Amino acid sequence: MTIFYVAVLVCACMILLAALSSALAYRFGAPLLVLFLGVGLLAGTDGLGIEFDNTALTYYVGSLALAIILFDSGFGTAAKTLRKAAVPALLLATLGVALTAVLVACAAHFVFDFSLAQGLLLGSIVASTDAAAVFFLMRIGGIHVVERVSATLELESGINDPMAIFLTLTIVTLLAPQGHESFAVIPLALSFLQQLGFGLVFGLAGGGMIVFLVNRFGLNRGLTPILVLALALIVFSATGAAGGSGYLAVYVAGLYAGNKNVRYSGAIRHFQEGMTWLAQIIMFVLLGLLATPRHFDAIIIPALAMSLFLVFIARPLAVWLCLLPFNYRPRETKFISLIGLRGAVSILLALLPILYGLPMANDYFNIVFVMVLTSLVLQGWSLAPLAKRWKLVTPVPAGPIEHVEIDLPGEANHELVVYALREDCPVLTGTPIPRWAVPSLVIRDGQSTRFFYAGELKAGDYLYLFIEPGRSPLLDRLFSVPKPLAPESDPEMFGSDTVLPTRPMSELEALGSRIKIAEAERSLTVAAFMNHRLGARPAIADRVEIGPLSLIVREINAEGEISAIGIWLETEAPPGLPIFMNFREIMRLLTRRHARTRLGKDEG
Repeated sequence: MTIFYVAVLVCACMILLAALSSALAYRFGAPLLVLFLGVGLLAGTDGLGIEFDNTALTYYVGSLALAIILFDSGFGTAAKTLRKAAVPALLLATLGVALTAVLVACAAHFVFDFSLAQGLLLGSIVASTDAAAVFFLMRIGGIHVVERVSATLELESGINDPMAIFLTLTIVTLLAPQGHESFAVIPLALSFLQQLGFGLVFGLAGGGMIVFLVNRFGLNRGLTPILVLALALIVFSATGAAGGSGYLAVYVAGLYAGNKNVRYSGAIRHFQEGMTWLAQIIMFVLLGLLATPRHFDAIIIPALAMSLFLVFIARPLAVWLCLLPFNYRPRETKFISLIGLRGAVSILLALLPILYGLPMANDYFNIVFVMVLTSLVLQGWSLAPLAKRWKLVTPVPAGPIEHVEIDLPGEANHELVVYALREDCPVLTGTPIPRWAVPSLVIRDGQSTRFFYAGELKAGDYLYLFIEPGRSPLLDRLFSVPKPLAPESDPEMFGSDTVLPTRPMSELEALGSRIKIAEAERSLTVAAFMNHRLGARPAIADRVEIGPLSLIVREINAEGEISAIGIWLETEAPPGLPIFMNFREIMRLLTRRHARTRLGKDEG
């Protein structure tokens, strides 16, 4: 029994040390995941002497932790992020992974004198970027990169694991004893398609199941996040048991559920954030424990050479070729190529040669461990300097300091947000608060006051507002941009185009097939329709939504009537190849021109 308590004590101390090391990482800008690995190395056989060599346990625990991380990554990815970078990320996650593996294989042939198959095995293991490392740096690393670049990196890291796993398992099968007899190209290709297909189908079905069950059953706030985690693991395991990619499925399930209205979404996100931190700590500490640095001497120099080749030649060349058909700027392509971190996925895949009993299996693990450590240190520390040097940094939006979902009986969608008012934010320089955001409470000098009795808002105040669901990103603009908002500078807030208030509502259907207007409202003017829907005196930035179309009050005349209306149309199509983009762009512009003519923009 004493051994049990000692084991728990040691494990808890290692997790505590890894968690406390985050303060060191934030203070000195160190890549936090390196410190987690360092805790494992420090406690391991060449450090404090803890003997740990259970490869199978490490692989399965690491896979489970990665599933938790991927689900949270998908849950936190907005649909607009997917639309901005879906096709480029998919190309990087498939063709890019394969190209990287081939280039690394060629280099390994000269550096390690590997055969082509052995080099391809090494290349396949390190070919994919790591979701845990990339998501941590892009979301928690303290720097805000332009959305298109960050979206490409995040999506690529979330969906490139199936390709790397398929390539690794294929080469392991080829090199394993009796592997040549069982190796066949067509069955392997069908297996790959099955993994992708099942992963996508199971993921979408699992995401729908999560949304249905969470919204269907009246569970309390504390139990709902546990239900969601259990369902995510069911999706992961069921997909894997059926022969699909559990990693892709759990990411897609999180992506689907995270972009739907789910009860207690705030509590779910908080819970998942803590679980993701715990999963990362356990995974990286275990991998550090498994490593034996005393065996690195024989491979350290060539492994470092391979790391530099991967970072500065293989990855950039593969990214450049994959992104060539798209209109990325050169500095964006360079940044994406140089911030392709390797991490836990590569180390987990490096355990497969050991589990399959391949010759030189430990050498693969040691080489990959050095390459991953080099990638985390070199690329993790260079993200902020490179982003600033290539002018890819955007101001961090001043989002709410607290975001609480209010779940009332029969009314599931209400949100309470809290903002800290800064000097020169639009709210303090004359921009009105939209009707869909209802101020409730002001905290000033530690004293709480009802909004209507607080008088003029001041810098340093904390403002509590009730808002309609999904409007928080729009509201952020009122508290983050150090200048008054204007229709010309913020089309998403005020509309990218305008429509005459006197035009009939029936003409708006020309803007999209999903815009459906009730028969009784078709003959109303746009202004009358908005007045009817708003049900009160209109205010600037009031919005009425019809499917993907938002009608927005831009201006009000002296009589209090709507004199200018903006329109914002959400697009759902992801970017494609340039020829496809040009065709779609031409058609969109032609359609828009026709619609604008009908709406009175080009009349007279």
